[in-house]
Amino acid sequence: MSSSALGNEPQHTPRAPAHPAPHRPKTALAAWIALLVLLTAELMNMLDQSVVLTALPAIQESTGAGPVAVQWLTTAYTLPVAVGLITGGRLGDIHGRRRMLLIGTVVFTAASLLCGLATGPGVLIGARLLQGVGVAVMIPQVLATLHVTFEGHRRSKAFGLYGAVLAIANVLGPVLGGVLTEADLFGLSWRPVFLVNVPVGLAVLLLGRAFVPESTLRGADRLDLAGMLLSGLAVVLILVPLTEGHARRWPLWCFAVLAAGVLVLGVFLRHQKRKQDDAPLVPLSLLRVRQFSGGMAVDLLHGLLCGLFFLTWTLYLQNGLGLSPLEAAVAFVLLSVGELGGATVAAKTAGRFARRLPQTGTLVATAATVTYALQIGSHQAGLTLPAMTAPVVLIGFGLGMVSGPLADLSLARVPHEDAGSASGLFNTAIHLGIALGTALTAVVFFGVTGGSPDGAVNRDAFVTVLWWAGGLLALMWALMFCLPRQADNPAD
Repeated sequence: MSSSALGNEPQHTPRAPAHPAPHRPKTALAAWIALLVLLTAELMNMLDQSVVLTALPAIQESTGAGPVAVQWLTTAYTLPVAVGLITGGRLGDIHGRRRMLLIGTVVFTAASLLCGLATGPGVLIGARLLQGVGVAVMIPQVLATLHVTFEGHRRSKAFGLYGAVLAIANVLGPVLGGVLTEADLFGLSWRPVFLVNVPVGLAVLLLGRAFVPESTLRGADRLDLAGMLLSGLAVVLILVPLTEGHARRWPLWCFAVLAAGVLVLGVFLRHQKRKQDDAPLVPLSLLRVRQFSGGMAVDLLHGLLCGLFFLTWTLYLQNGLGLSPLEAAVAFVLLSVGELGGATVAAKTAGRFARRLPQTGTLVATAATVTYALQIGSHQAGLTLPAMTAPVVLIGFGLGMVSGPLADLSLARVPHEDAGSASGLFNTAIHLGIALGTALTAVVFFGVTGGSPDGAVNRDAFVTVLWWAGGLLALMWALMFCLPRQADNPAD
């Protein structure tokens, strides 16, 4: 939403812009087509995180993938995204955000085709890794282009639709995964789950080239290669042992690699501090803006919650309750209908309630999560889809009130010249959180089930996940106090 509408205008002396103004669409229709292309690119990213969930049991059966391979089917996608989003945002600043959007789309579309042709878990994991590389280049350009292209009421609408797209992706992904897997089109089983990205990616390429405005940052003439390598190495060193540790019974090297990751992260931050006047990868001034750094922390926890919850929920529904992929997709529909309702409320209120709206959403989701955990514990194997409708819809409704307002409130004071870096950082937070949440499943869920398909064991493990989810939601609510309290108070 617009900065002025939120009362979040930057409190600094005006200066000449360090970037040329984007070539804005010439007509209202062209502007809406550009917005549609940007939101479709984001939709592809979110779909590919969730579309695989309801297909996981079929992939396991077809490829012989074990618990670690199942984790890596998600981690192989989110890891390069978490590693590369900051660099992707900076590349957009330097070489043009539309250009990098299109390059990322080409890589993602080709990798999706490879996923659909994969014959074993190793090839599939490698193709998922390549998908993540494409997303890391593609996705930072979405928020950055929205931020510098749309103003005033149009910007408010754009961010409202952005939040709605995240909700739509959550419903389309599991439904597509369940429907396409159950339909077994042409005897391809789960493969159309990935192949569906190919025509969508081609449409984004054609329309994006014609309608998305180009924008760059003048003076951003080089990439901080040392910062890029250090940030990527730190993320890899932290996430790999978290993913592999449980399966290998936490050997000493896991703790050594984790410690090395924290050390490299410290070196990266020190390097960035020295580079602040010389084209840094991350402008540290962004982190001194309380609402941006606080919003990024909330986004990290939101991603962690999603990475932990959605992967384990689909296993609970199919292994714990014995539902088919299509029936499990219906459960995701229930949650996502609620999420779409929450996103609609957020879009229609147009930022009037500032942080109170996403905070209310987290409280609703927390109460519903606790109710769901108690319901599973009391009903065990007898829990039906109609019985779980209320808590599941309310969990979605609460989460739907978070994404759009959180992005808007967090980015409102970011200068246009830092749009690429800020978008990269903000997107990195949620994707790093997803990777951490997926890694956490090794301890919270697979640590209980040991990969067993036994229904009772899977039900008990998922109840544990729900208590973790409730704690994460409570922490998100507390961190939202960093966001503006009132929409009409610029000094907040």
